Amino acid sequence: MDESLRMEQALRQLGLLIRRHAPSSGTHKTALPSLTLMHATRTSEPLESVYKPSICVVAQGAKTAALADEAYRYDPSTYLVTSVELPIFGNIVEASPEIPYLSLKLSFDADVILDIVKEMNRPDHVSPEIGRGITVSRTSPELLEAIVRLLRLLDAPEDVPVLSPLVVREILYRVLQGEQGALFRQFAVKGSHANSIAQAIRSINRQYDRPLAIEELARSVNMSVSAFHKHFKRVTAMSPLQYQKTVRLQEARRLLLTESMQASDAAFRVGYESPSQFSREYARLYGRPPMLDVRELRDSIAGSSLEGIR
Repeated sequence: MDESLRMEQALRQLGLLIRRHAPSSGTHKTALPSLTLMHATRTSEPLESVYKPSICVVAQGAKTAALADEAYRYDPSTYLVTSVELPIFGNIVEASPEIPYLSLKLSFDADVILDIVKEMNRPDHVSPEIGRGITVSRTSPELLEAIVRLLRLLDAPEDVPVLSPLVVREILYRVLQGEQGALFRQFAVKGSHANSIAQAIRSINRQYDRPLAIEELARSVNMSVSAFHKHFKRVTAMSPLQYQKTVRLQEARRLLLTESMQASDAAFRVGYESPSQFSREYARLYGRPPMLDVRELRDSIAGSSLEGIR
């Protein structure tokens, strides 16, 4: 079958499956904990979260993922991969009630990538030139067809525990075969600079509310401070301190929005000692002081809900 026809058929099947298992607007969990589905009937304001290592595939519509000052757009012809934990601002840019945005996110474990790499019988050499922890690649029919098979398992929940690991493994194998496969592989290979930075990122995320000891973190991954800074910025597009600050502010915004916390309480919870410094840095990132930002964000969310009712 012609490749473009295979792509077209796979995307159509993928869209139908996402609609079936995510029939209303919002993010939907599935019987497979690592798989979430998204359905949206309108474009969105940029919303932030820490993306764990994952693959994001769009069946309909388009989205951008912003990391620091860089934006990555993906749609049905492309897919997004995050190889490490990254504080991303996601923004749905193409969606309507007639043609909703339909997508999925599949999280993965780096150890599975390493197992697949070993079985691929490729050279063990990993380039010392480290790349970004986020990439966009062209979608292939083989990848889409594997993803369709994974979503079909949701119609037979008893099959998910046995068959889903096999299909997920195939999906990751297809990603490794893709145009960014060599970069993707770097982050799984033990001892590589990319893998070492991934370890450091996990440490920061586990202890984001504590003071950041750069020297100690660099030493834990066997790098000098200067080499650590250089490689960290190549992966994340920001310094370690900027990364921690972004994670802190994202968590503070979540606390303000979902737990109705006061700004000073949220500041202390995420590790700030000075509420005034927290407010300044929050306004610098989000464009508004904390409480005003949360109030406007709540109004925007309420407006979206009313739009869905109409």
